[in-house]
Order: sequence, then structure tokens, then C-alpha cells
Amino acid sequence: MVEFIFDDIGSYPLPEGVSREWVEAAFDGEKEKVAEIIGSAFLQKLEAGVAVPTYPQFQDMNKQFLSILNDPDCTDGPFSVKPECAKIIELEMLENYAKQYREETGNKPDVRVCVTGPLELYLQQFGSAVYPDILNLIASSINLFIKNAIEDAENFNVRTISIDEPSLGLNPEVSFENNALIEALELASSYAHEKGLDVEIHLHSALHYEIPCRTRGINVIGVESASNPGYLDLIDKALLEETDSYLRAGVARTDVFNLVAGLNEEYNTNAWKEPELLEKLVTDLETPEVIEERLKEVYNRFGERVMYVGPDCGLGSWPSQSIAGKLLKNIAIALRNFDS
Repeated sequence: MVEFIFDDIGSYPLPEGVSREWVEAAFDGEKEKVAEIIGSAFLQKLEAGVAVPTYPQFQDMNKQFLSILNDPDCTDGPFSVKPECAKIIELEMLENYAKQYREETGNKPDVRVCVTGPLELYLQQFGSAVYPDILNLIASSINLFIKNAIEDAENFNVRTISIDEPSLGLNPEVSFENNALIEALELASSYAHEKGLDVEIHLHSALHYEIPCRTRGINVIGVESASNPGYLDLIDKALLEETDSYLRAGVARTDVFNLVAGLNEEYNTNAWKEPELLEKLVTDLETPEVIEERLKEVYNRFGERVMYVGPDCGLGSWPSQSIAGKLLKNIAIALRNFDS
């Protein structure tokens, strides 16, 4: 029997009537309400069948870490975070909801912890300038966030770490040599690697997948292969085997604006204003049957080198929590059908 691990990338739609701006501000004030929103989204992911859900991400992926790294009270020097400040607040908010799940099921839920990668944070601060020492300082700080996430978990198991590097392979401002990028990624992943956790890298382009393949500490290469099946053509199975690397394959499209544009063209309307048409995202387009065909394709090409599967990217831009949840359920159905 083929066994894939079903995870998701992180972001999720907010409840109806709640704006992203309100949530961003509420992290500094109405934390109990934010915790309810995060906990509810997390439980929805579990109920949909996600085996290793990411803590729901509602903050800006860069500000979430840079606001701490740029706070003099939270650093011992430039970009060197104090251990007591290297916290992911969403994980602290999840504890009570994970406890609830544990009491109801008898099991701790597994969690995927996503951190913004050192290169991505560096580019936000310095653009194309090349300062390898600063890149490594940021990487070491990210390693501390990961260390605390693993050590502080009480009611859930940190199963997987994901380092999010969307600019690698896409941003022309990346001027570092490959060895410098490998060194930084090794620093960022060192504690998780030491503890034997799976460490993914989430890429938006597979062009430079060889860099994380050759990074000690990263063993899973995330590829957005549902909306970009050509990315699989860039992946050499022999290199995966040589470096003992695995794939995290996207098997459900998440590029919702392109999907809705297709609905608009087909029905000559604005589907964003017609909820019954938006349901077709999961009843007509990203169905279990379509997803299962993608599973077959990626497995036929890479076999047991495929370890994780799930949606291409986050679902934060999807029309509603209901439709996003149905997409996750469709993936779960496809996985059951593929295994049967």
C-alpha cells in the first residue's frame, strides 16, 4: 500500500465578517478572539483529514519574524534573536485546542511548523546586497524559533518543519552563491535535523531545487506541481536518490484567481459574486478524481520518493472556510481512493 503524508501549507480563509487587517491588529490586543479563529481553523483542517496540518497562518509571513528580529528589546545584536523572544504566537494559541482534540480522541495531533526562510527575510531587508554574515545571523535566529516550537509543544507533536523560500528560483535579486545559501539553510534547519524531524522547503519554483537537495538538514522538497506540472520535469529522481531527498508534491491547485477566471469565462459572469458558482471550484474543477489522477502521475514518475502531498500553496485567498475545507476533504478522498 502506498502511504503519503497529507499536509497543508498554512494560510486559510478567515471567518465571514473578519478582515485580515483586524486580525493583524488583534494579535497585539484581542488575543483571545484571535486564538478562537486560529483554533477553529486548525480543527477544521484536522476534520477535513489533513494528517499534519500547519498552524493556521493569518499574519504576514515576513512581518511575523522581522517584527521580532528588528526589535532591540528582543535581540542581542543585529538579527540575533533572544531565546525568550523566539516564539511563534500561533503555536501558543493552539495549545488549548490541541488539548481539546487530545481529550476527545486520545491522541496528540501532529503539527507542521512553517517558518519564513532566511533568504526571504534577508531579501525583505537588504534586497540584492550580499552580506553572508547577516544571512547566517538570520538563519541562526530562525533555528531558535524552530527549537522553541519543538521544545515548548505540550499538547501536540511537531512532526514536520517547513522553511518557506518563495523567492528561491523566482527573484532575480538573489545574488548569493549556492554554497552560501546551503550554509544558511543548514543553520536554519540544524535543530530540527538534530531531532530527526522531516524538514521541508516550500518553493514557488523548482528551478533551484538542487540547493535544498544538497542541504544537510532538509530532506523534503516542496513543489507546486498541480498548477505547474512542468515543474516535475525539472526534478531528477536520480538526484533525489543520490541526496536521499523526497518530494512534497502539490496535488490540488490553489491558484484560486486563475480558477475563478476560468469560471467567469465559462459562465460569462463574475463568479466572486455568485456563491453557487464558487462551489464549482470543488465540485467541478478540483474534484477527488482530478486530484487522484495527479497523485498517480507523480507516483508513476517518482515512486517512493514522494513522501508528502497536499494543496500547492496556502488557501488564504479562497472564498470561504467552507470551500477551502471541501478542497482539503477532496484531497483526503483522493488519497483513500488511491490507496484502495
